[in-house]
Amino acid sequence: MNWLKKAYHIVFKQWGQIVEKELKECENILDVGCGANSQIQFFKIKRYTVGIDIDKKSLEKSRDKKIHNKYIHKNILEINKIFSPKSFDAVIALDVIEHLKKEQGFQLIKKMEKIAKKKTIIFTPNGFLAQEAYDNNKHQEHLSGWEIEELKERGYKVIGANGLKFLKTTRGLTKYRPARFWQVIGDITQLFVKNHPKYAFQLVAVKKLK
Repeated sequence: MNWLKKAYHIVFKQWGQIVEKELKECENILDVGCGANSQIQFFKIKRYTVGIDIDKKSLEKSRDKKIHNKYIHKNILEINKIFSPKSFDAVIALDVIEHLKKEQGFQLIKKMEKIAKKKTIIFTPNGFLAQEAYDNNKHQEHLSGWEIEELKERGYKVIGANGLKFLKTTRGLTKYRPARFWQVIGDITQLFVKNHPKYAFQLVAVKKLK
């Protein structure tokens, strides 16, 4: 059954696998707004990574899991004051920009692009997705929504992720029952939304820098 499970995940790639593939030529990565459970922990190939986040408890949880090589407790909007231009092969923000106001999000993207040498990667919901603060962390609230065209206008290639949008709840859970059956259906639809991101639940935006 292990080989069948592996084959399933190879065919129906989840967003973390998409991000890892895009980072295959990057040896060091800055994980902006890394939180407690960065997708980096599931990467097959380990790289040198630095995690930065404003929430101290999230950093402590991540440190306990040894996800990153180095941690920085700081406001992510100050990354330009901490890191030099072109100091990382890649700078990523996974489930981050939707927690910022729109203008702050654009500011963060600009700063990420200055610090990265090869690529910047953003993972975010497709459009505005309402979410209140939880887990005693006020920074979990969603303050903005991001559209495909505005990411493309900044030079990003946009890939659809996590299946058809209408199959998910606002928390990303399977909307219909039986849940396992509809989860499989959702995974299968990933084959379609990958190249048709406007129908996807979430977006992976990748910019290759010159």
